[in-house]
Amino acid sequence: MRRLLLPLYLFLGACMPVAQSEPATRAAMADSSLPPMRVFSVPRPQPVRNSNADLTRDFMDLALSLESGRSLDVFTRFEGPITVRLVGSVQPSVPSDLNRLLHRLRNEAGIDIEATTSASASITVNAVRRSEIQRFLPQAACFVVPNVSTLSEYRQARRSNRVNWGRIADRTRLAIFLPNDSSPQEARDCLHEELAQALGPLNDLYRLPNSVFNDDNVHTVLTGYDMLILRAYYDPALRNGMSRTEVLRRIPGVFARLNPEGEYLPPRRAARTPRPWIDAIQTALGPGASPAQRRSAATEALSIASAMGWEDHRRGFTHYAMGRILQGSDPDAARVQFIEADGYFARAPQTELHRAYVASQLAAFALTENRPDDAIALTGLSIDLAARHENAALLATLLMLRAEALDLAGRVSAGADVRLDSLGWARYGFGSDWSVRAKLREISTLNPLNRSRGSL
Repeated sequence: MRRLLLPLYLFLGACMPVAQSEPATRAAMADSSLPPMRVFSVPRPQPVRNSNADLTRDFMDLALSLESGRSLDVFTRFEGPITVRLVGSVQPSVPSDLNRLLHRLRNEAGIDIEATTSASASITVNAVRRSEIQRFLPQAACFVVPNVSTLSEYRQARRSNRVNWGRIADRTRLAIFLPNDSSPQEARDCLHEELAQALGPLNDLYRLPNSVFNDDNVHTVLTGYDMLILRAYYDPALRNGMSRTEVLRRIPGVFARLNPEGEYLPPRRAARTPRPWIDAIQTALGPGASPAQRRSAATEALSIASAMGWEDHRRGFTHYAMGRILQGSDPDAARVQFIEADGYFARAPQTELHRAYVASQLAAFALTENRPDDAIALTGLSIDLAARHENAALLATLLMLRAEALDLAGRVSAGADVRLDSLGWARYGFGSDWSVRAKLREISTLNPLNRSRGSL
């Protein structure tokens, strides 16, 4: 299990600054001359509006399959109270983010889980250098493995069945490895995804529009959907070691009790996602591929999406990926792809956040073309969405774009206020001073006023 590096930003590089030349160290953030880092307080998960027939299918695919597509013979989970220990040189934001997540798991998912300092913790969260993580999984931002607690244990056992998710019969001890030289948001995102998979589903499904159990990385914190899946995972009707048949027999009744409205909603029955499309998307947006390989992969993904007849968020995401690939070489074609993406997102359910990502791209085009009113409108519709979904990197990006648009419209004082507001969120979303200032400079260059002055 791992959070793949599929950055979602175009002109801004990446949501998580994984390709930067300098790590966002603790010292760099502690000595900041920028405004204080801002953090999210009260979670605002959206209520679930899914058919129970779809939820049952999703649960079976999430809980009894691996990301490779391999089926699992038995259902596994923790039994009894669960404890989580945090070790290593952690960023200052991590303990509070972990405590906040544990609080949500207790209250929203009904899981008996709490923090501990005991070495016998059920789950040990190891804060390590990014280079240590990528030594084992070059394309991973973070990962979780069973039956170990430390990196040294994993190093010794990593080629054995001891840490093979397909061979485990229960869950008693796991380790999560997350980077301690990343932005605070990346560390938090890793906590959410990896702790959720340590506790529950081992699979990710691209067909899910409203979940972190999806490698598109659109959602960065556990959603209302995710909490319902985890609540079902730990429902008393299920137990560790059940067969697939036993789980399938009981899980419809679990959802009927937990989500009674879902009994009356029609199922969407979204088509399965073929492996070639997944591979193409990961090549197009992941690290390591050449520009030609990325474009070829995005073209293949579009061809597959068209052949599948998709009209959902996956079709929109495929156009979004192509826009990402084309933006440097053919901006006009990239804009067409972003508009196509927005059209598919607009027609699909539960894709407000997806549209906020596209809005940041279209606002950038509006800014470069001296259309400040359009940029202001696009960002205004999306800022609250980014905040509601606790995506500080996207929120800061939208605020910075809005500030430049206000400047361009002659509303310089308002622009300065919005820009100042963006900096606290940028410190959480992007990390160190240098990365925040780099984002400011990148977005500033989109403003025709700054380009005409030769300003950076």
